[in-house]
Amino acid sequence: MPASSLTRQILIGLLVGLGVGWAINSMLPAGEAKAIADYLSIITDVFLRLIKMIIAPLVLSTLTVGIAHMGSGSAVGRTFVRTLAWFIAASVFSLGLGILMVNLLSPGVGVGLALPAVDSASGVATKAFNLKDFIGHIFPKSIFEAMATNEVLQIVVFSLFAGVALIGMGERAAPINRALDAIMHMMLVITGYVMKVAPFAVFAAIASSIAVEGLGILITFGKFVGGFYLALAVLWAFLLGAGAAVLGVGAIRRLIPEIREPFLITFATASSEAAYPKLLAAMERFGVPTRIASFVLPLGYSFNLDGSMMYCAFASIFIAQAYGIDLSIWQELAMLGLLMITSKGIAGVPRASLVVIAATLPYFNIPEAGLLLILAVDHFLDMGRSATNVIGNAVATAVIAKWDAAPEPAAATVH
Repeated sequence: MPASSLTRQILIGLLVGLGVGWAINSMLPAGEAKAIADYLSIITDVFLRLIKMIIAPLVLSTLTVGIAHMGSGSAVGRTFVRTLAWFIAASVFSLGLGILMVNLLSPGVGVGLALPAVDSASGVATKAFNLKDFIGHIFPKSIFEAMATNEVLQIVVFSLFAGVALIGMGERAAPINRALDAIMHMMLVITGYVMKVAPFAVFAAIASSIAVEGLGILITFGKFVGGFYLALAVLWAFLLGAGAAVLGVGAIRRLIPEIREPFLITFATASSEAAYPKLLAAMERFGVPTRIASFVLPLGYSFNLDGSMMYCAFASIFIAQAYGIDLSIWQELAMLGLLMITSKGIAGVPRASLVVIAATLPYFNIPEAGLLLILAVDHFLDMGRSATNVIGNAVATAVIAKWDAAPEPAAATVH
């Protein structure tokens, strides 16, 4: 399906879903609307399951082959350091901007909502950050277990070892490289089939959410939702501006249309994973070499969640404001540091941002029950933060490709 055709169908699905969801919410009792929403969500669940079916073999094959094609361990290390440097800078800025914007806008001050009792259960599983568990979880016990559970970070670690091993094998690795390359292309063909379901999944996702919550919930939480999307718009401007500084304005203008489809898919389904195959294809159309795109994007899905990190900071301080808790600048800086670490360990966890927030609040004596304030609109905010992750990873991949193509300093080429 041509890219423009799929984009048009996704937009139609989004608009029709909005109208159908509003009609269901307005015309039917809450119980019946919820029942219809449950049936509609089956379509979205099937689509997301099909996408998850693709993710593990696609990441394993593309990343392993990409590393093998780099030609040397030093090239892999150089690209990894550049990638990590960009991710860290983007993460610090995203968290810092979230803290700055929530303090400027103060959406939690005089929120006008009944505050949950401080001892109320939020319903979100909490788990205190543990360095030992975090580091241990990075490394897979079994690649088959990692693939079965879609642990992208663990698949990335195995692929790094496998790719470097194939470099060391020289010509003996040729049959394995050909096999992995064939698997990669097979998964991309399957992606084309799965994407035919995307417009229906977008329709169902939007319709089911609006049918249950209605549009009124966005008015009730207007200051919080509006403030967060304003912060996201500032983040988008920064990410695209930073990309333009490295790539040039013309390149960014070409990049935006290329990532429109994965952006819309992610926004409508509130799932970054849903857009991974399309984002990989978009970056290759943009001109990023496969070896770079297949290296940076999987890492980005674990370490470069710009929208999600901004939300963790924004929502945590919003809850503090709602309860009248005044955090000092040093506490907010400590929160930034804590979120820098904890947000890296939850990629792939459902409603991962809520889990991170729930684990962060106790460190600053903020009632965990405050999560109940944002649960009603979390899905609508998840749409924006997940789509922002797509923009961040697209820009990062294009920038790393530009840096990787730049000639090395003369001293580095002397033998």
